[in-house]
Amino acid sequence: MTGLLATKPRPTDVPALAEAALWQELELTPKPGLVDKLNNGSHRDMDHALFVRSITAITPWFARFAELGEAHADKPAAQQLRIIRPMGMACEQAMYAATDGVNTHKGGIFALGLLCFAAGRVKTVSAGSLCCEVSNICRGLVARELVGRSGQATAGERQFQLYGLTGARGEAESGFSTVRNALKQWKGNSLHDLLLRLMAINQDSNLVSRGGMKGLRYVQRYARELLANGWDRDALLRMDSTLIERNLSPGGSADLLSVGWVLSAIK
Repeated sequence: MTGLLATKPRPTDVPALAEAALWQELELTPKPGLVDKLNNGSHRDMDHALFVRSITAITPWFARFAELGEAHADKPAAQQLRIIRPMGMACEQAMYAATDGVNTHKGGIFALGLLCFAAGRVKTVSAGSLCCEVSNICRGLVARELVGRSGQATAGERQFQLYGLTGARGEAESGFSTVRNALKQWKGNSLHDLLLRLMAINQDSNLVSRGGMKGLRYVQRYARELLANGWDRDALLRMDSTLIERNLSPGGSADLLSVGWVLSAIK
């Protein structure tokens, strides 16, 4: 299957919502600096067709995450990361096999996989219960994997050592606080509006990797100005051209857009 789902999934079917969210994010056009139906954004190794293959490969795993969470729902939250990680790595391998080694959705697998896994553990599915459960599952993750390490083997470790940024780990441990803060300001009228609200506040590790803190602050200011002064399609197209020229891609905000769509659909 490609493209948007024919019908919106039930609000409690989190794996189906996660799949729909990835299609919604991909089809949203224009997306400044990101792959969409118009162009490849700031990516030379990715295009729309590659993302279609990636989504098709990883979405069958979402139901498996939920089933795994349900199967181990009797175990303490502190034990859950050890349980889910092998499946998360297998899902990543399915992505890499479909994309010839290109990282299209690693962040999305991490965030949406945790949401699906949490859905299998909670008694009642709600945006609040899922965020709380993800936070419980990831408690201490930043301390163990970033604070407790002096090396800089990964981009996340380097960014923490240099700038104190906690990246995807910190966002998950916080119960997706950045997404929840953006949703509080969002009127539900446009996914473009939600994306801009995320770009305005998210400490996006993708932007830092490409443009340092200067690149991150530039995109945050740009998004805030559009939100404050009003924007239309032409404004988004200009932002797209500017970010492509600067080789900036807010990929972390794209991942959080999918999370935000799931949480809003549950509400």
